[in-house]
Amino acid sequence: MLNLFKMNYIPSKRASFLVALSGLILILGVWSLMTFSGWVSNAVFPNPLAVIYSFKSLHFDDLLVRNTLYSIKLNVFGYLEAIAISLILGFIIGLIPFFKSLLSRYVDAIRFIPLTAVTGLFIAWFGIETNMKVQFLAFGILVYLLPVVVQRISEVDKIYLQTSYTLGASNWQIFKTVYWPSVTSRIFDDIRVLTAISWTYIIVAELVNKTGGVGALIFTAARQSRLDKVFAVLFVIIIIGILQDKLFQWLDKKLFPFKHI
Repeated sequence: MLNLFKMNYIPSKRASFLVALSGLILILGVWSLMTFSGWVSNAVFPNPLAVIYSFKSLHFDDLLVRNTLYSIKLNVFGYLEAIAISLILGFIIGLIPFFKSLLSRYVDAIRFIPLTAVTGLFIAWFGIETNMKVQFLAFGILVYLLPVVVQRISEVDKIYLQTSYTLGASNWQIFKTVYWPSVTSRIFDDIRVLTAISWTYIIVAELVNKTGGVGALIFTAARQSRLDKVFAVLFVIIIIGILQDKLFQWLDKKLFPFKHI
């Protein structure tokens, strides 16, 4: 047990699981103690049982499953659009000196745009329906992912490029055999991290007309002072995020097996 406190010690899977389980029990214990003892009012911080019981109302009265699937759909469409645009523009900017000189500074600058402040622009451009929400979520990922793609291109090992040129490979062959596999294998980890951002912005996007989604559920529950429902929906988002992360890890092993040898 003392080894777990040593730097750089790699614990076994069983030890890691037991420690993680202990952490969960500790969190639930502190939460229960604070709420059931009366130290914290349930109107401010609902107890665990109230959160669990709220799922019944969320399911039957608030259509939790349908709203969750709607949010997942928005996110998936946003992911795909942002990834496609980032890869296309990223390779153009990263590989062609003219476009790199022309646009790279501005690509870096868009990361500082406060996305919640530009919601009005997306409403003006795309309306208030599903398309606007997808575009907003895609933009939220794009502003971070595009500069990363450009950076990953600059990090391609020069030895592979020099070897390709020595062997007489064409530009297309170098792109296909060196740049594409190297950049996409590295960028996949970045995508896995950055797509989690969309669950932050989906709350903003779904508040526009509140026609559906977990963001609208959270807003409505908060307005009704049903914090138990707010916590329940937040737990649903966390579970989806964990499952999404596991899916990305599985895809990474399937698409880029050489990374896991």
